[in-house]
Amino acid sequence: MTLLTQQPAAISDVTAAERSQRLADAGTTWNERIARDAANAQLTYKVTGRGVGAVGTEIRAGKHRFLVDEPGALAGDDAAASPVEYALGALISCQIVVFRLYAEALGLTIDDIEIEAEGDLDVRKLFGIDESGRAGFHDVRVRVDITGPDSAEQYEKLRTVVEERCPVLDLFANTVPVSGRLS
Repeated sequence: MTLLTQQPAAISDVTAAERSQRLADAGTTWNERIARDAANAQLTYKVTGRGVGAVGTEIRAGKHRFLVDEPGALAGDDAAASPVEYALGALISCQIVVFRLYAEALGLTIDDIEIEAEGDLDVRKLFGIDESGRAGFHDVRVRVDITGPDSAEQYEKLRTVVEERCPVLDLFANTVPVSGRLS
């Protein structure tokens, strides 16, 4: 991610025990919060963006600011990752969170996790050349590499749980109503 006003904040390393405690605490807190009032499970995220450069976007998400751009071949300044690269990055980062969350819940250990996502996109609809296809990805492949002491079968079960519960994977896999308007 390209930050606009400062260097990226480093994410500090945590020990496995610290990660485990943070995941357990988060699970406990959310379970208690939702048990008190089911409405606490409903979250709304708000992100804003404004055009910069040729086709770039400055995004604001809470206290975070970052750039999104396109490569020169797509009229951009190539100052940051493209929207579809961020979409794949969102999928990867959400998967890592959910893998760690459910590894903890299932008593599995992840020593290291690396995920690669690759998506195929046909730009003919984007450029108005052919209206018959999709504007977005028509195929996305995700490869997960986990190291740890548990069996391949246990990690495969974990992968299945993650695929059922990952919010960003759900966005990719299912139609979500989107409404738009000019103000």
